[in-house]
Amino acid sequence: MSDKVLSQFKQEEIKEEVKRERKVKVGIIGTGGIAFSHIDNYLDMPDVEIVAAADLIPTKAESIMHRHYGQPQVRCYHDHKELIDNEPDLDVVSICTYNSQHAEPAIYALDHGINVVLEKPFALTVEEAVEVMKAEKRSGKVLSIGFQPRYDYSVQYVKQIVQSGVLGKIYYVQTGGGRQHGIPGGTFIEKDKGGIGALGDIGCYSLDLVLNALGYPKPLTVTGYVSDFFGKRPQFNEFPEDAERFGVDDFGAAFIRLEGDIILDFRISWAMHPDTPGDTIIMGTEGALRIPSCDCWNGTIEPGLKLYHDVAGKRVETPLPYIPKGSPTLFYRKLRGVIDRAVYGKEDAMIVPSSEIIINQAIINAILDSAKLGREVEVKIPEID
Repeated sequence: MSDKVLSQFKQEEIKEEVKRERKVKVGIIGTGGIAFSHIDNYLDMPDVEIVAAADLIPTKAESIMHRHYGQPQVRCYHDHKELIDNEPDLDVVSICTYNSQHAEPAIYALDHGINVVLEKPFALTVEEAVEVMKAEKRSGKVLSIGFQPRYDYSVQYVKQIVQSGVLGKIYYVQTGGGRQHGIPGGTFIEKDKGGIGALGDIGCYSLDLVLNALGYPKPLTVTGYVSDFFGKRPQFNEFPEDAERFGVDDFGAAFIRLEGDIILDFRISWAMHPDTPGDTIIMGTEGALRIPSCDCWNGTIEPGLKLYHDVAGKRVETPLPYIPKGSPTLFYRKLRGVIDRAVYGKEDAMIVPSSEIIINQAIINAILDSAKLGREVEVKIPEID
């Protein structure tokens, strides 16, 4: 790979301390598994301090922050309201709760003038996501949805390829993938907490990969399917007893019509017998792009990107350069983007806007609705007043 190609994506790989009168004050809402990635990367930022954490489970926040991380100065609370009401100087909160508790703390934080990093999926329903966006608009604060694959240099490269026009008019996209044997535990699999299974956990990433590359065209109709054949069988769970409380999807598929006469063929899995249901393929009138599937799909790209096109009347397969993720981590970049945009006023700092992810959410909800009804459904995305 040439230095020229790589240099396009080398944004800022040196963690520089920014001198301010005070450090950026961050709160953590929800201290479950995903919160560890937030905490690890905030602690790696010299200009940031975690001042507060909250969790609904008594003493959990204290256990994580005080004992596990050795941060006794972090003030711990029972819920998001208690944290926000008692921490008036917060700059940013990371919302790391289970899926069904995403919307309420996001709205409360925004209405109290705090910038928000909201973990994926956006919410459980489009209606919830719209209420969060209304709070975002009222507050004028920054809201970024936690899609760290956007910060992957190869993901950015894919978008550049598609937007360059080298593929011609895009007419068909196949995407998805997933895990052969990777059903998570915890609250992910409980209906009242996770709400959405593989679709919301990793399906949102693979949808974002292609929708972002296409410029997020609006979905028109969806024919969807979901199943839970594996999650309810003890032998496919890390802990056999989890099968009894499994209440979400472990596989989803859909045929999605997008504006611009584009067809999106999608499938995602937490568990299946084959190693993949297929690579991601973007087909255009002048060429096609193949993006290799990976074992534990999260929207990032592994080596093997390939362009199919015609050169002088001959069909040609051109391997494209793999761009390493580099340093710092994708998680660091997604948190840093919010801090740099919201606190330091850097308008070019990358965030993942709600105006795009509402479309992602609408597709996921339409897949679930279509599967329940057994027919194609129209996708309607409300306007934000």
